[in-house]
Amino acid sequence: SASGFEARNANWAQARMRFDAGPGVRGNAELETLLSFFRARRGPAIAFRFRDPYDNSSNGMTGVPTATDQMIGTGDGSTDNFELVKSYGSGEQRRITRPVAGTVRVAVNGDEVVSGWMLNAEGLVRFDDPPAAGASVSAGFLFDTPVRFADDHIEINRSTFLAGEAPSVPLIEVREA
Repeated sequence: SASGFEARNANWAQARMRFDAGPGVRGNAELETLLSFFRARRGPAIAFRFRDPYDNSSNGMTGVPTATDQMIGTGDGSTDNFELVKSYGSGEQRRITRPVAGTVRVAVNGDEVVSGWMLNAEGLVRFDDPPAAGASVSAGFLFDTPVRFADDHIEINRSTFLAGEAPSVPLIEVREA
């Protein structure tokens, strides 16, 4: 308003990231790969995994994961499924649906558990035997962000003889249940 006070609407409960994959595309071979991938996804119709270079780990933003990085739940003696989450700041939690295979580590009461659990679809850790009541369950992992192309077209140009580039390839994060 004119007085300087602001009111805002939030369309999502959490922030949604945008990326630009275009600046890394240089030369005809990379451009052909991009165009083929774009067409296979039917432009923005089908989402895919993207490794955010600035936030892809449970340990800080890009650190090596440890089994105690993120609290994912507390045992009650009967619950055997726990969703992978990453906490940010004051209580903000992000559901991780695309962990990188082979990087997930799990701990119960601070002790790493190397067997007796498996990683199911969409970042769900399932224990063979539910953790005891009151047991803290934590995990560490690398993850990808589900994204889609933001537009139904890609701009390309031939900046020099026989060398193409895509100056901007906008991607937008997709929220998964």
